[in-house]
Amino acid sequence: MATEIPDFISNLNQLVGHASVSSANPALDMSNRPVIDYLAECFEQLGFRCEILECPSDTENRKFNLIATRGSGNGGLVLSGHTDTVPLDEALWSVNPFQVTQKDGRLYGLGCTDMKGFFPVVMEAIRQLGQAEFREPLIILATADEETSMYGARSLVERGIPQGRYAVIGEPTGLVPVMAHKGVMMESIRLLGRSGHSSDPSLGNNALDAMHAVIGELITWRGQIRQRYANDLFKISYPTLNLGCIRGGDNPNRICGSCELEFDIRLTPGMDQDAIREELVTRIGRIVDPLDIQFELVPLFPGVPAFITESNSEILRLVEAMTGQQGISVAFGTEAPHLQQLGLDTIVFGPGNIDQAHQPDEYLSLDMIEPGIAHIRKLIEKICL
Repeated sequence: MATEIPDFISNLNQLVGHASVSSANPALDMSNRPVIDYLAECFEQLGFRCEILECPSDTENRKFNLIATRGSGNGGLVLSGHTDTVPLDEALWSVNPFQVTQKDGRLYGLGCTDMKGFFPVVMEAIRQLGQAEFREPLIILATADEETSMYGARSLVERGIPQGRYAVIGEPTGLVPVMAHKGVMMESIRLLGRSGHSSDPSLGNNALDAMHAVIGELITWRGQIRQRYANDLFKISYPTLNLGCIRGGDNPNRICGSCELEFDIRLTPGMDQDAIREELVTRIGRIVDPLDIQFELVPLFPGVPAFITESNSEILRLVEAMTGQQGISVAFGTEAPHLQQLGLDTIVFGPGNIDQAHQPDEYLSLDMIEPGIAHIRKLIEKICL
């Protein structure tokens, strides 16, 4: 049990204690540098060469990635995790969110499951290997801003690093290999009409009326993509489009001069984000152009592509054989498609349960820790030693 591996709890406590919230709200957003510095110190002690890279960010806080490497060569294994957490409502926690609390067979703390707990698992697995010589490199990747923009992973893709053959992203999957997940786009449609006195409709051009027509077109299109991109890998076997929020006008007695609709699309594999946006622009244009309404489609963040392993994925077969679990699909998104863009044979596999993430009293079950360490150690032995 975890009580027999105090280094694990000590390392997790340090990581949890370094707050690293990433948020689209500038008042809540933080740098992840303290977490990166601590991880670099730990992996240097384990014989790794560490490189800290600043990554682009649209916030005032500086964000960083860590690449820690042991061994050399062109192949090897990448073990990847993100260093940020979501914001929290501290008043709803029954324990200190920035300190690991052990009780009831669980380790409580912000990020214990999603996903700071993965790094101590990796550290313990490496420590158990002692001074073993690596014939293929082991690369530890710690990224920034996964919970918001994924700029950390995106910047690595732009640089073409890290190199490797296989990648495991240690998001909480209950130690079941994940072979596919949906992607997500979040978009805004902004319409501009002309305001005027409501007593005479000819004095203006109502953007809210036009948005009503646009919403009807989106609902029609939603039914079409449901058929076009259906995929039985997923519990909800089709892409979804959710009309999330709408804002428009300022008073009942004024013609609405502008209106904005925000929505998301959960993408199945095969849906290209740029092509989807082009199709939406065409369809919306056909609706609003005859109404003399100006419009723009604005991405609210760059989006996350859908992910699916290659049909001949060796890392998937290896982890399936090791765990006795068949690969599954999940609804949540990860950095997997970005690592896949680098040519890495990629899966998602880690301790913890995603149901515990993003909520008060987040915890990692103790019974996940030793099996997680054993699986990661076996992967390293199989691929790198």
